Formats: sequence, structure tokens, C-alpha cells
Amino acid sequence: MSLSLRDQLLKAGLVSEKQAKQAGKQKQKQERLEKKGQVEKDDSQRQAALAAQAEKIERDRELNRQQQEKAEQKARTAQIKQLIERSRLPKLTTDDYYNFVDDKKVKRISVNDLMRDKLSRGSLAIVRHGGAYEIIPRDAAVKIQERDPRRIVLLNTPTEEADEDDPYAAYKVPDDLMW
Repeated sequence: MSLSLRDQLLKAGLVSEKQAKQAGKQKQKQERLEKKGQVEKDDSQRQAALAAQAEKIERDRELNRQQQEKAEQKARTAQIKQLIERSRLPKLTTDDYYNFVDDKKVKRISVNDLMRDKLSRGSLAIVRHGGAYEIIPRDAAVKIQERDPRRIVLLNTPTEEADEDDPYAAYKVPDDLMW
């Protein structure tokens, strides 16, 4: 049979019989007073354990939040990459360039007359992709801008094109017209 701690200490000679009896009486006295409510229980260890557990839960929650943010950022980056690769216009090898400013530096990209016109009207946009620049349609650029506005280099505001078949195009409506 296994011996209690008290018996083991007595057998090893670390405490005397008198010290063991005194410690037992002290423990019984403390328990009696706790039952009667005269002395508060010493639950500081329990309180410390609860505080440590609450701190651990909070730390775990923060780590989980950080991991979730990283996963969301990774998903947004993948979505942006997919949008650009799916909607980019083919690269041209012409001597006609469109100049634009990126990070206080003037950059240029090969375009034709139609692309230049659409870039200036806002129906095409220039985005950063893999260390280079790509030209994409406006709707894809707006989706990318929602996810990461830093990727958009040039996105002009769209201008309304005058309808050539409009018979009233020559007649402008005054701003102060009262009905």
C-alpha cells in the first residue's frame, strides 16, 4: 500500500511525530473555522488560476484574430491577381506610349489610339501587377479598388460621351431654368 505524505515524511525522518500531530490539528482547526464561516477560505490559488485561464483565452482569441486577418488578406490578394489576369488587355509593342505618374515617377506603357482615348475617358485603368503595369477595364478596376486601392495606378473619372444621333445636342439647357 502507498503511504500518505505524512507517513513518508515521518519514515524519512524529516519531521517528528510531534510536528506531524501539530500540523494535523492546525489543518482540522482551519477546516472547522471555515465551516462555521468565521475565517475566509484561502482561494487565492483558485483566483490566480482563473485569472491565468482568462488571460490565456484572451491571448488565444487575439492570435486567432491575427491568423484570420492574414487568411483574409491572402484571399484578397488571390482575388486581385485573378481579376487582373482574367481581364487584362494584351500587351502592345508599339512606339506610341501613354505616360502616367506612379509614386512620383513618370512611367509609360505602350498603347494604341483607341486605348489612349479610353484611358483618358476613364473606361480603362492601369494597375500594378507583379512588378509591371497592366491595362484593365473599369469594372474590374473598381472591384480591385474595393479590395486594395494601392494597386490602382490610374483610374480617371468617366466622362459622358455626346450621342452623335441626338437631335437636341446643339440646344443646351440653362442652369437657371424655372418651370
